[in-house]
Amino acid sequence: MNLLFVASECAPFVKTGGLADVVGALPKALAPLGVSVRVMLPAYPALADGAAEGTEVWRRADLQGGPARLLAIDADGIDLLLLEAPHLYDRPGNIYLGADGQDWPDNAERFAALSLAAAEVAMGALEGWQPDIVHAHDWQAGLVPAYLHQADGPTPPCVMTIHNIAFQGLFDASLMTSLGLSSSLYTPDGIEYFGRIGFLKAGLAFAQKITTVSPTYARELMLPDFGMGLDGLLRARQADLTGILNGIDLDIWDPERDAALTAPYSAKRLKAKVENRAQVLKRFGLTAEGDGPLFCVISRLTTQKGLDLLLEVLPALVARGAKLAVLGSGDKALEAGYVAVSHAHPGAVGVIIGYDEPLSHLMQGGSDAILIPSRFEPCGLTQLYGLRYGTVPVVARTGGLADTVIDANEAALSAKCATGVQFAPVTAAALEQAIHRTCDLYAQTTTWSGMIRRAMRHPVGWDVSAQAYHDIYVELLSPGAQRG
Repeated sequence: MNLLFVASECAPFVKTGGLADVVGALPKALAPLGVSVRVMLPAYPALADGAAEGTEVWRRADLQGGPARLLAIDADGIDLLLLEAPHLYDRPGNIYLGADGQDWPDNAERFAALSLAAAEVAMGALEGWQPDIVHAHDWQAGLVPAYLHQADGPTPPCVMTIHNIAFQGLFDASLMTSLGLSSSLYTPDGIEYFGRIGFLKAGLAFAQKITTVSPTYARELMLPDFGMGLDGLLRARQADLTGILNGIDLDIWDPERDAALTAPYSAKRLKAKVENRAQVLKRFGLTAEGDGPLFCVISRLTTQKGLDLLLEVLPALVARGAKLAVLGSGDKALEAGYVAVSHAHPGAVGVIIGYDEPLSHLMQGGSDAILIPSRFEPCGLTQLYGLRYGTVPVVARTGGLADTVIDANEAALSAKCATGVQFAPVTAAALEQAIHRTCDLYAQTTTWSGMIRRAMRHPVGWDVSAQAYHDIYVELLSPGAQRG
């Protein structure tokens, strides 16, 4: 079975969030099931070396204002198709944003080009290879099902995955013609979204199957509070909507072999985790004084992640003798707030603005608990890394956080199955109580070590989820399956 993945990012080549991790890991997990995946993504500057070594397999003289070609290359075990179009992708800095922090003004054209090239590949533009199924990821690939829907002749079925419905790709309706979209698609049942073009809505309207990255998030998206204007469409497509948990790459995230750790360890050799803890304290300028846990935050600093609430309750965390190490960037007001609180509580709160992949591994390997107070969370990966590394997740009861962490309530503790702490509603008061509960559990040495070991045994890989995706692909290819 041949699949074409279409996405705007893919780890380890280019990454701004969890989307990249999924697109990079899932093809490897599908391979043992007989699924061969080619991943198409733009040839950003970070991929220049790979593009230079690639083999040209497709060319267009004009794709949204300039020449473009596809280059095939195998890199890090992933079969890539890189869309080289310098007028669209050869830019410094963030792949979505300019130096002013605003969206590139031609993002509609940039990602319509990606979708259009993918649609041509889906319809057989490459000599000797055509996908059986196209799997589009997030709004940047949302027009692929729309282009295929308006095409003449047979086309392969599409799967559309929502990684975060908060990002929908909304653009002016006047672009319909220049983007090569038929006016017949611009309807409330099609790609029209409150007077604009909705790239994600296009994918949801015209893909044969829709997935999202956790079962709870799939249910939440059909509610007005979470669906962000698309809940009605998703309720109408409920029979085609499936929530499948993300996994993580167990080779990359392995505390026994992680080169970023000062001291590798396992569930049977937890004492070595203390050496990593000492290194995290040092990196963040934290003192070893106090008998509370070392919490960490590894996140975009946004209100979606609930990190404004954490700012409110930090005095309570510090009063318990706990420490906090924060790594992230995002909202400038939140960045400033965390820097200010680190100055107000020197030695207890340490903040590094930015992102550092090796440091994030060290933080998972050396912290006692990881805080994830998200207002909504499609799946979340940092809590999975926390489980894998025995860094107890303290999470809001929403989306994939609710699906992956077993709360340490009395029943779960008695049954010896607790792996973390959940809280609801997502308020400062509930978060503060969760921090107090975590500190109380940490003080119970036997209980805490049992939670760590259970967390590290909790399955967080791709095996089960890859099989669930495979089942959807097989259903789409079965005789009589809807083709759109």
